[in-house]
Amino acid sequence: MRKERNGGELVCRMKKRMIHRKKDGWKPRNMQRLFTLMAVLASFLFLYSCGPKSGHFRIEGRFRHLNQGEFYVYSLDGGTRGLDTIKVSDGRFSYEVPLEDKATFILLFPNFSEQAIFGESGATAKIEGDASHLKEMEITGTDDNKAFTKFRMNANRLTPPEVVRSAATFVKENPQSPVSLYLVRRYFLHTDQPDYRQASALLAMMQQADPQNGMVITLKKQVDRLTGAAVGSSLPSFSAVDVRGQRVDNLQLKAKVNIINIWASWSNDSRSIQQRIRQLKRQYGADIAVLGVCLDGGVSVCKQSLDRDSIQWPNVCDGKMWDSPLVSRLGVGTVPDNIVADRNGKVVARNLNSQRLAEKVASMLK
Repeated sequence: MRKERNGGELVCRMKKRMIHRKKDGWKPRNMQRLFTLMAVLASFLFLYSCGPKSGHFRIEGRFRHLNQGEFYVYSLDGGTRGLDTIKVSDGRFSYEVPLEDKATFILLFPNFSEQAIFGESGATAKIEGDASHLKEMEITGTDDNKAFTKFRMNANRLTPPEVVRSAATFVKENPQSPVSLYLVRRYFLHTDQPDYRQASALLAMMQQADPQNGMVITLKKQVDRLTGAAVGSSLPSFSAVDVRGQRVDNLQLKAKVNIINIWASWSNDSRSIQQRIRQLKRQYGADIAVLGVCLDGGVSVCKQSLDRDSIQWPNVCDGKMWDSPLVSRLGVGTVPDNIVADRNGKVVARNLNSQRLAEKVASMLK
């Protein structure tokens, strides 16, 4: 509250100056005007000091029926590094992070539901909702969050196919919005049945509307490469070095079931799938071969996560995230992602959630 203290000191100096001028013959009317000016100035300084300063973004709000607790936040595009915790006290919470540009944040709740928040420098996203009905939470504070709240409220009344069509309509009507980029990921890529053709078409529309948007350009390239390891094709040849310095390549994946798991320490979903693969590996042993590809920006962070979760199979992490040659070679467009191949290297499934992955492995090992 440094600016507030400075404002108080300024008001005090103005009062002293006013007293001296009063001795010199100031009129009450002039004093009244000065008091009014001082009050307005003090109010402005107070409000300014309590909002997020430029270069920062704040998330704050209140949940009914949740007095104490915590939930988590991570970012899809660099707004945070890793997973942060947001504490709830007396139903209220506040989280502030340095932010120079727009970014998308994901709130992760104890019931594993997620909520996207769209941040921008100097802004505050305000959340109001019932902890027992998180789908109906209202998020305001920026135009992007208001637009997404309106989309979600409408989607709550639609069937799943209608929601997908509604998402496509939103993207077409708002091709420059960061909400559109999130909707493409959520409804056309990060699904059990990704629609790469539709995703590519929507991203092309977004790129035409905003040719300088680096995130759209990058995702468009990744989606267009997804045919490199499409279902029905053979695994592309590759060679890389894992985090322990060992050489790995596609020729090592010769088990009855071969899984390439694409994950990141900041993606809770991908780590959940990784734990399911660990259970499957323990259950089926040598019948399953696994290779991990980590999209963390730092190799040390990847190693810490592997040690913490007791992951023993090879993992590749070069710190280049989406620019990694292996990621490009495998046509990775989202996190989490996975590729399931048979003993002949033929891709039989892709981008399965943990339950469907377990079912697919069981069916292949009958």
